[in-house]
Amino acid sequence: MKTLQFLVIGKNQEILETLKRIIESNEGWKAEIRNNETLSYDFIKENQVDIVLLSSGLEEQFEKEIRMFCENSDQEIKVIDHYGGGSGLLKNEVYSLFPNLQP
Repeated sequence: MKTLQFLVIGKNQEILETLKRIIESNEGWKAEIRNNETLSYDFIKENQVDIVLLSSGLEEQFEKEIRMFCENSDQEIKVIDHYGGGSGLLKNEVYSLFPNLQP
């Protein structure tokens, strides 16, 4: 099974920690969380990232900029806007980007 590396970015630390727990409850899924936009760019530059998950509280301008940054990186990074909806929705969002991972 392919390991997926997530970078979860948002402003609410409690939500970030919940998302990390939900993501890592799936076999082969790993998550790093950041509530500092600037440090997010550094993490992407220094690590293999498959998915950038945008959570609540981010400015629209940052969301546009991080999307462009991911699109222009050497990695094939997918970006998901995730503002809630539970673990089922999150799995569906991931599987829609990586259909070969569906059980």
